[in-house]
Amino acid sequence: MKNFRLGLILAAATFPAMAQVWDNTGNHLLNGTYYFREVTLTSSDAFAIYGTITFTNGTYSINAAGLQASQGTGAGPYTTNGTYSIAASGFGFINNPLIGSPVYGAVGANGVFIGSITETSVSDVFIAAPLASQNAGTLNGPYTISYLQPSIESGSTPYGAMLQLNSNGSGNIGNVDVTAYADTTSATTQTITGVNYLVSNNAFNVTFPTNNTGLVQGQEFFYSTPDGSFIFGGSPEDFDMLVGVRTGSSPPFGGLYYQAGFQFDESQFDSQGTIGFNTYYGSLNANGGVILGHQRIQDTSDPAYGFTYSDSYPTGSGGNYTSTYLSTQYVEGTGGVQIGVGLGPLPALAVAIPAPSFTGSGVYLSPTGVVNTASYSPFTAGVSPGDFVILYGSNLGPSTLDGATSLPLPTKLDNVQVMVNNIPAPISYVRSDQVAVIVPFGVTSTVAQFQVINNGQSSNVITEFVNLTTPGVFTQDESGSGYAAALHANGSPVTPDSPAQEGETVEVFMSGLGTVFPAVLDGVGAPSSPPSTTSNTISAAISGTAATVAFQGLAPGFAGLYQVNIQIPTGLTAGDNSVDVSGPDSFASEAFISVGAAASTVPAARIHKPVHKRSGMRKLPLVKLPSRATTTP
Repeated sequence: MKNFRLGLILAAATFPAMAQVWDNTGNHLLNGTYYFREVTLTSSDAFAIYGTITFTNGTYSINAAGLQASQGTGAGPYTTNGTYSIAASGFGFINNPLIGSPVYGAVGANGVFIGSITETSVSDVFIAAPLASQNAGTLNGPYTISYLQPSIESGSTPYGAMLQLNSNGSGNIGNVDVTAYADTTSATTQTITGVNYLVSNNAFNVTFPTNNTGLVQGQEFFYSTPDGSFIFGGSPEDFDMLVGVRTGSSPPFGGLYYQAGFQFDESQFDSQGTIGFNTYYGSLNANGGVILGHQRIQDTSDPAYGFTYSDSYPTGSGGNYTSTYLSTQYVEGTGGVQIGVGLGPLPALAVAIPAPSFTGSGVYLSPTGVVNTASYSPFTAGVSPGDFVILYGSNLGPSTLDGATSLPLPTKLDNVQVMVNNIPAPISYVRSDQVAVIVPFGVTSTVAQFQVINNGQSSNVITEFVNLTTPGVFTQDESGSGYAAALHANGSPVTPDSPAQEGETVEVFMSGLGTVFPAVLDGVGAPSSPPSTTSNTISAAISGTAATVAFQGLAPGFAGLYQVNIQIPTGLTAGDNSVDVSGPDSFASEAFISVGAAASTVPAARIHKPVHKRSGMRKLPLVKLPSRATTTP
């Protein structure tokens, strides 16, 4: 058989090769032989690779099989090798010599790596789990599976499905209940009978008999974690992907998770009948019924962008709930992994794995501890020049809070310094567990290296990707979600008791809008005449309705605080509406604003439902917002 070769796809990556500066102290988290499956879709082709990948001290080798839709010759042998760099957080990338852009993702607490190629015009999901000696009894008990079928081979409509099965641990599954979603909100259901499996090369070869609806039939390879609590895989002759969890008593849902996924958008077709699709990697923080998440999204038609969002879930749900906002049904397994099934007309596959726990001695920066002061978006969102961020760790400063009392902000406070790419960062406050700083405007490379120096003792170095923008809206309760810190023209806050009115221009205060012109020195109060405006074009919407931006720049007289003046559009539903802010490489939808009762009615689906106040990791006060309206030309 001819050696399988993927057609080479070359494109300029937003994050170029950066192994020389990216933290690789977590390379040991990927070590040994893993089973993996990777599915890649382009606008004109599809690829699937499955088999083993062996990681050793920053290099890997693949011994696998692959298929390419345009070749139409079935699977063939595929071997290659390359390099990888994983940070102490477990977040990093696997260089891909064929596609021309790395697979970005993270290693979870269970040793599983999940990720996606996002920096070139392909959509991709990659999953790998440590290979272990398996027997039929490993696949035992009830499972829920998220299944995604792009329908490349059949040319029919892509669909996603939830599969529910119960394996007896000795080769027999029997009945599998399938609930499938495609281009409508209606589900197709079927029970497939006579499903069985055998163990081959420490994987599970599952046979689904031919059925009258054509849902999930033929061979499917299941790979699993050593304990069988998480499974993934797909067909050896098709481009599908599945992830599944053993169900039962699961750990409490909460904390930091790494996530990846694939979604089709079948709500509308273009003139050629093309269906939109996207993939992503990222992370989410779940706490007290509130989720603050980040996804780095590639939709094959636009440059990759960071999506930060808030969502809600029922406390006590054990990670089992349906998100109306993300149109996804979620299930958590006994091993703590959460999977998701996209509801029609947005069929999707999603997986989230608990992040590892981190501790350190001395002056210690948490590898996941760089977050936006306004949005609290998790660390995979990265940073931008001028961003206001909090660094979490231990022994970072004095036991009691010490805050800067005047501008410009100092670059050394209570014998604490913070270096970002060896540039001193302005400091807002210091405490033993956290330090708030402004990312210097001179940090414009693709990677930022953070280090804290406390009384001459240096911390570990952690790395973050640098974006043009990382927008976050300050909220009134400083939780990262809830009501936006917004002012009426008279300087009074916008609240449910004093809502914004359609046509009114309100001032919204933010972090992470990037470089400005005229340039300002790090940590100084922003000028007012002329004001310093953002170099990047910032756009806004209220619950999806485009809004006019009257001003975008630094809030005069403040350091690290951006101000966006937004005119409330007409045609909104009265009540709580989402504040959506976009930059050239970002989209943020976390905060809300109250709109007055004079507004008219639009479909309720446009309204991002409010979420509850976050009860977990709280930030300390950073800035006092203006007490009066800021005049702009």
